[in-house]
Amino acid sequence: MPRRSEPIYLDYNAGAPLRPAVRESMIEVLNDTGNASSVHSDGRRARGRIEAAREKVARLCGVQSRSVTFVSGGTEGNMMALTPVWQAQGAPVYLEKLFRSAIEHPSVVTGGRFAVSKQLVVPVDSDGVVRIDVLRDSVCDEEPSLISVMAANNETGVIQPLAEIGAIAQEHGHFFHVDAVQAAGRLEIDMDAWQADALTISAHKFGGPQGIGSVVVRSAAKTPSALMVGGGQESWRRGGTENVAAIAGFGVAADAALEETANLRHVPELKTRLEKGLRAICPTTVVFGEKRERLANTCCFAVPGISAETALIALDLERVSVSSGSACSSGKVSVSHVLTAMGVEDDFARCALRISMGWNTTRADIEGFLDVWPGIVDRLNPDARHKAA
Repeated sequence: MPRRSEPIYLDYNAGAPLRPAVRESMIEVLNDTGNASSVHSDGRRARGRIEAAREKVARLCGVQSRSVTFVSGGTEGNMMALTPVWQAQGAPVYLEKLFRSAIEHPSVVTGGRFAVSKQLVVPVDSDGVVRIDVLRDSVCDEEPSLISVMAANNETGVIQPLAEIGAIAQEHGHFFHVDAVQAAGRLEIDMDAWQADALTISAHKFGGPQGIGSVVVRSAAKTPSALMVGGGQESWRRGGTENVAAIAGFGVAADAALEETANLRHVPELKTRLEKGLRAICPTTVVFGEKRERLANTCCFAVPGISAETALIALDLERVSVSSGSACSSGKVSVSHVLTAMGVEDDFARCALRISMGWNTTRADIEGFLDVWPGIVDRLNPDARHKAA
């Protein structure tokens, strides 16, 4: 069989293709000279580009621009937010513990700056939704602590009940952090409705450059303590010379993502077509989290007897890029802690593949995947297509 002439990219949750407008804006900035902390005209021009981007990111998150702190990406942002020391009205507030869900991104699973002995894990149900009852019982009698729950899971796309979690945090005097890296550009961000004190986003998930993200707070008077110190950049919240080109590209991507959040219609239709096609090809296909509200762009599925590692190699040979889960595990294919937390047996969890779509995904991409998938299934598990669901 001849190889496909055009590659198919279906791994947007790992990183979306750079938008042309973002590339153009970054090239323009790279031709500039000047440090944004300098007072001369070149420095002021760089500063202007940063502040213009800050306003765009703030619009995406529905906050004022002074609430946005630029960092190197989602992992640094989570590390900054997950601290036992916050600043409220200029005075330090010391938080006792960290409560985080069992399905968080690896950068949250580490616990940030909380000691291991101060971290507590809240379970999820079989659909991957945080157990609200357990969370409520766990935090009701605790001293002020931090609750950290992602907006939507990076592997299954399952959306969490953030408003309920925020209400619990508010009722019991806790702080609430949301990892919104997968949600930005795919869900409307409403920090007031969520009652979230801070959230993190990363530009490369919605067509911006890699290596830039932000910590966003609901109120600039209530912020996590700085992780990177040694300079007055970002209002003393994150030391280090700003990456002006990446920040400018972030702003352009944020504008585009905000528009798409309201207007993107084709992605849900593509997921419907994909999942219908998967089951038509192989009736034993299982879609994880399908009973719950999920991101419109994400499908995590498995076919019994077909290992993800082998399937990824077969798909790659067909020039189709998908994933087996989180892209932050050193390129390894291993048992997903997310699926384990959902009660999926290890042998079946090793079969899980993730398809994720975005701004540049077309119907032809989905049809292309569905064209090659039957042959791969037949080679890897000839009986799979003939078994009843």
